[in-house]
Amino acid sequence: MASVSPEETVENDSMPKNMAAESKLYMDVGDDSVSLIYRDEYNIHLLGMEKLHPFDACKWGNVVKHLKKKQWIKELKVVSPNEATESDLRLVHSASYLRSLKWSINVAKITEVAPAALVPNIFLQKRVLKPFRYQTGGSVLAGKLAMERGWAINIGGGFHHCWGNEGGGFCAYADISLTIHFVLNNYPSVERVMIIDLDAHQGNGHERDFMGRKDIYILDMYNKYIYPNDSYAKKAIRRRVELFAYTQDEEYLEKVSTHVEGALNEFSPQMVIYNAGTDIMEGDSLGLLSVTKQGIIERDEIVFRKVTHRQVPIVMLTSGGYQRSTAAVIADSIWNLSKKSLINM
Repeated sequence: MASVSPEETVENDSMPKNMAAESKLYMDVGDDSVSLIYRDEYNIHLLGMEKLHPFDACKWGNVVKHLKKKQWIKELKVVSPNEATESDLRLVHSASYLRSLKWSINVAKITEVAPAALVPNIFLQKRVLKPFRYQTGGSVLAGKLAMERGWAINIGGGFHHCWGNEGGGFCAYADISLTIHFVLNNYPSVERVMIIDLDAHQGNGHERDFMGRKDIYILDMYNKYIYPNDSYAKKAIRRRVELFAYTQDEEYLEKVSTHVEGALNEFSPQMVIYNAGTDIMEGDSLGLLSVTKQGIIERDEIVFRKVTHRQVPIVMLTSGGYQRSTAAVIADSIWNLSKKSLINM
């Protein structure tokens, strides 16, 4: 993957400011539903072309399958989100960027599946971009549920390489930025939001979107040697932790504990977005770190324990993870959070 060029401005093409009020993404959810957000439309089916990318394009559905095997959510009702509309997306994206997604070659570049450039765009809209829009809607709804219930997990989302004017790295919509904008627009009492990005890759998308914003604190811990190596976006990181390739559990978990604690003490957020990528797992060909499955479970527990101990609402997004075993690890981690009473069922 190539490094990102330093563009320092984001044009939103005279974006209207009242779009959040017109949205259907914030909907009422009954008490009979658990704060897990998912729908079958999250999964990507592109005539087998999705297999040309190392990402498991059905990862999200597989997480739910693994949870059902544990008989944990068999009797529970997960929340089904609405699809983010163009009007919703215009809150963070320029009109010109959204128009660019109507060209198949641009979608192919973002998804890193070159043959997709030859597929009619109407097909890509239905089979690739619509799943991303549903996941984006799920992230936004997770923000609302977290504010109401203290926590929410979107079994999807975490598209942290996309910003207002550009997508990349399998990220077509800036769901993290959109989630934060919805929270700030709908909950005036929230004045400080923290992003804890523990995906193996730098979260250059939300960093570019929130450049210079003192009300948004970004903790980003990532492999310093891999994509996107966006030097401009790094200026937005308030607490930057750069890892060496093949970092293992002991060092990794010590850094997570130290820096999450330090960030929370330094900023005192009123909402946390936790980007919980599992591409840190040993064997991941893109993340190039060496954290074990148990290390990932312990990482998520550390984050939830420190955030919920402060009674701060937290949204978890599943983000990157490029092995077929990733879904089972995410399910095991959610199961562990429940067993440790860090999420209330």
